[in-house]
Amino acid sequence: MMMKAWTLAARPKGTPVTDDFALVERDLPALNEGEVRIANRWLSVDPYMRGRMNDTKSYVPPFQLGEPMQGGAIGEVVESRADGIAVGTLVSHMAGWRDEAVLPAAHVQPLPDLGVDPQAYLGQFGMPGMTAYYGLLQVAEAKPGDTVFVSAAAGAVGSTVVQIAKAKGMTVIGSAGGAEKCDWVRSLGADAVIDYKGGQSVVEALGEAAPDGIDVYFDNVGGDHLDAALAHAKPGARFAICGMIDVYNDAKPTSLKYLARLIGNRVRIQGFIVSDFKGQQDFYRDMAGMLKDGQLKREETVFEGLDRTPEAFLALFTGGNKGKMLVKL
Repeated sequence: MMMKAWTLAARPKGTPVTDDFALVERDLPALNEGEVRIANRWLSVDPYMRGRMNDTKSYVPPFQLGEPMQGGAIGEVVESRADGIAVGTLVSHMAGWRDEAVLPAAHVQPLPDLGVDPQAYLGQFGMPGMTAYYGLLQVAEAKPGDTVFVSAAAGAVGSTVVQIAKAKGMTVIGSAGGAEKCDWVRSLGADAVIDYKGGQSVVEALGEAAPDGIDVYFDNVGGDHLDAALAHAKPGARFAICGMIDVYNDAKPTSLKYLARLIGNRVRIQGFIVSDFKGQQDFYRDMAGMLKDGQLKREETVFEGLDRTPEAFLALFTGGNKGKMLVKL
């Protein structure tokens, strides 16, 4: 049996291009005891994958040239030699960027029954949702009454941060690019939205939206957004640094022109990754309650077909997604 899989053909220099990827066919091994064969239905592409295209040491190993790439996926078990995982079970796993995979049962997770579409477990009820939940509530220690600034608020993580913060009684200021995305962020409940493509600097716009300053900054961008957050941080502000898409394709340094405000305002800045919270059980329970109470919405941008996976990934860096970016097989 064969699978089709995307490989990294060359390590990108700056912004990736389509020639950096190659679609190949590979043999699928026969199942051993304790393994399952999965036909993928949905694939996730995420900004963090750009870092894995560099041959550098990080919290996750780099992609190997010529080898199938990896990423979040939802698939259907079509063959099983694993106790407790029947054919037809929908599972999440990390063997994405391909149409089929053979994996040990320990590497797949049957989907919880929360009454949402399967692809939601790649977004609001998956890694991006967990990132939003734990980054806001545990890393930033956000609490009712706080003023929260969220960059990339129309993305999969940022849009979930907006909604969790509102559900928990916070004032929320989001940043997004363009009128359509800004309108959508407002529809999620944001109290104010900054259009970073609107001509006004982010630092000026944030000063108008939060004249008394911010308690929490949830960073998905870096760059001028991080500068603006530092400029308007209240004493004791907490920053959760989730991502810095502004510099993923460019080695330019973040300016940090207001960095000295860390001292007098005793600002705490903490980076994190979602695996820091592996094994905690409160996410699904709390998110299911918010969903039941009508406090959660989600949006998806869907590319059809395995052959469009690199196209979907590249669109992340030009603002081509509203909500979660997905590939449907």
